[in-house]
Amino acid sequence: MSSEAPTAADYFGSMAESYDSLVRRAIPRYDEMITRLVEYLPSRAERILELGCGTGNLTLGLCRRYPGAELVFVDASPEMVAFTRRRLSGQDGGFAERAVPWVARFEELDHRAGRFDLVVSSISMHHVREKQGLYRAVFALLEPGGTFRWSDQLAGATDEIHQRTWEGWLAFCRQPGNCTEQEIASLLEHARAHDHYEPLEEHFRMLGAAGFAPVDCTWRNSMWAVVTAERPPEPR
Repeated sequence: MSSEAPTAADYFGSMAESYDSLVRRAIPRYDEMITRLVEYLPSRAERILELGCGTGNLTLGLCRRYPGAELVFVDASPEMVAFTRRRLSGQDGGFAERAVPWVARFEELDHRAGRFDLVVSSISMHHVREKQGLYRAVFALLEPGGTFRWSDQLAGATDEIHQRTWEGWLAFCRQPGNCTEQEIASLLEHARAHDHYEPLEEHFRMLGAAGFAPVDCTWRNSMWAVVTAERPPEPR
């Protein structure tokens, strides 16, 4: 038996079948967040990169919004990639045939993925410790004039704010019908081992340092947010 510690991909891969139930019981207004993320996507996109497909909730939203697009969907969990492929196969049209799965960590992204006019992600980037490098990599993968859209969990701007939002999240999880104490303990253990949160202002700073402008927060509920960032077009 391997002595290596479980990774975030191991954790989520083991719950591929039950993830959608847990995420809606553990994240306040989860469906609203995904809806707002999709609503703030550009009206057109021909080639899309999704970072952290999970069980395909955002992927299906992309399918409906851009039925003629090409998609590369990435996740470090083979189980999640396989789950998303199965869900895509049930959609009408040729989107599934143009969707390319890629089992990889975000830190492994490089030019082999090609270039994109849209990069998206939902509640995945907090698993990346070194986000400045990730944002630079995403900027390089985008065509000039392309756009980066993501939703994720944030740190509070101060320790006090962070503690209050964290306590509010735990109170939500403990509401009747939401999470069991065993599930909460598992989520907290996973967060301590694998999660890396930054305040919104720090995300803006890192996105700006990578070359994105403008950047904005288009939706927020406590520690959860939807962020937009543009790669400027080339000067004429």
